[in-house]
Amino acid sequence: MEDHQAKTVAEALQSDPSVRNAFSANGLGEYFNIRGLYTQSHELAWDGAFGLVPHNRVPTEFLERVEVFRGTSGLLFGMSLGGAVGGVINVVPKRATDEPITRFTTTYSSDSNIGEHVDIGRRFGENNQFGVRVNALKSHGDTALDSQTEDRRLGSIALDFKGTDLRASLDVYNIKEKLSGAMPLLTSFASSTIPKAPDATINTMPGAYGYTKTTAAIGQVEYDLSDDWTAYLKGGTKQQKAGGYMANNALGRNAQANGDYIAVSRNTANKTDVNSVETGIRGHLKTGEIDHDVVLSANVIDQDVYMGLATGGSWASNIYSPAAVGILAAEPSVLKTSDITLSSVALADTLSYADDKYQLILGLRHQQVKSQSYSITTGNAIAGSDYNKSAVTPALGFVVKPWNNSISLYGNYVEGLSPGETVSVTTAANYGETLAPYKSKQYELGTKWENGTFRNTLSIYQITKPLLIGDTSGTYSMSGEQRNRGIEWTTAGQILSNLRMLGGVVYMDAEQTKTTNGIYDGKDVYGIPHWQSNLSFEWDVNQIEGLTLTANTIYTGTEYVDSANTQKLPSWFRLDAGGRYSTSIANHKVTFRGGVDNIFDKHYWAGVWNGMFVSIGTPRTYKLSMQFDF
Repeated sequence: MEDHQAKTVAEALQSDPSVRNAFSANGLGEYFNIRGLYTQSHELAWDGAFGLVPHNRVPTEFLERVEVFRGTSGLLFGMSLGGAVGGVINVVPKRATDEPITRFTTTYSSDSNIGEHVDIGRRFGENNQFGVRVNALKSHGDTALDSQTEDRRLGSIALDFKGTDLRASLDVYNIKEKLSGAMPLLTSFASSTIPKAPDATINTMPGAYGYTKTTAAIGQVEYDLSDDWTAYLKGGTKQQKAGGYMANNALGRNAQANGDYIAVSRNTANKTDVNSVETGIRGHLKTGEIDHDVVLSANVIDQDVYMGLATGGSWASNIYSPAAVGILAAEPSVLKTSDITLSSVALADTLSYADDKYQLILGLRHQQVKSQSYSITTGNAIAGSDYNKSAVTPALGFVVKPWNNSISLYGNYVEGLSPGETVSVTTAANYGETLAPYKSKQYELGTKWENGTFRNTLSIYQITKPLLIGDTSGTYSMSGEQRNRGIEWTTAGQILSNLRMLGGVVYMDAEQTKTTNGIYDGKDVYGIPHWQSNLSFEWDVNQIEGLTLTANTIYTGTEYVDSANTQKLPSWFRLDAGGRYSTSIANHKVTFRGGVDNIFDKHYWAGVWNGMFVSIGTPRTYKLSMQFDF
């Protein structure tokens, strides 16, 4: 992440072909599409625990790594706020390492955003059993979007203890982010003629702002009951507050072919309180010649959401030459709009035979969803929105290594019960309502080949889930079914002694089925392209010790904006490039990094957000940094 100067999880995953961020660049949001299923940033897992990741955008400066799990890997985690059948994004926080760390990094990004980041880690005690890792970040300045100023603040502390039988950790973080002066464009279209994407630096709403604040504390304890069995407990609490135009981002309606559209001023505010706890036991045992790795776990997540919406006005504008801004709405007060309690108990057993040549994964999870929606205008409970649903969902998988350990054949079947989606389209008649829980299913077959320096994975999959569709009255409901069928190739490794590659190609056929009166049956699901490709390269320049050049290519195929398939976004290709140079100054390691996102300044529509609006792509952005290890 540091080498690619990724400041958010969305930027860190730009080499994964199965993941897309559908939110506009330079906006306060991350809206991930994993195998065609949407996951918001707060639905990510924090070291295996759900509900505790920062809202809106997830910074990387206090993270060790970002992982993407698919298939039966979901059994490793508790029940998520979004179900996570297509995949789980897990973020792992930084911990104190055996070697002391004192690191200072200064950053620059277009147009004049300057940042300072301090990272300090130490271990203490006779056996280095106590650890502390502190990260502090401050950045401020103009972004690549005209007249937009970004301010980011992060403070985190990670404490840990490593004993003989006992391990424990405590993470506390506070994040504040604010964008002011402008927000990026989100718009809908008036007809099947899609206007060309404007320059992403154009300010379509001067004076707009957005902010988000998140504070959380997460604790974990593990105790070895024996050499083979470990009990664990993890839990935490999170409070989040946000306001401004970040959820609407210069919200526009009905853009014409010439760029004319109606700009709408909608100011939203929200507050979210989350408490999460998980406990379990994992261990190893043998029955004859068969090894068993067993996990028994239980988790509970409670989330209360408060929202407010204020409308200022609307005015005629143009996406290429914006008109003077209309009436901006004042930030509204918030009322409780939903409370959700998720609970689950899971049992999983991985059976292995013949030195792991044959593996069978069996799992069952009992899941329960309780939710209640409240009116965003009165705060009163909405009749008929009190849901209490439970289900037993299975997970089955196998891994076979028929020839040697370098080649694996695998397959899985996973079901998941998900809490109902919350309608977040501010123009919807039922904005803020949480819909009924639903089930999702995934089938997958694949093969993996590893030779020590290179890894290739090829898989085919099918995922089905109910589909969120808006009707002519503007009311959104789960109407019909979404069926995603895909072929996914991913690769990572060393091509030559000084050349590395990471990425892959995905083909997806996402089809609507079982829609009301069959009106959309057989049509593509909006927002899911047929083709996606990401390939990144790193080349160590042998002639100059310490110099590495990088390149990242991103391709996204055509995709529909609407359920009727009358509006189609064109495909787009983007090239990012950069490099780093590591040297020693006064016996201290120093690393210089530089890069350009969207090096050819391609203007493109990035994708579909919230099933209604289209987001703008990333403008050409320059990045520089210097990292000094004391």
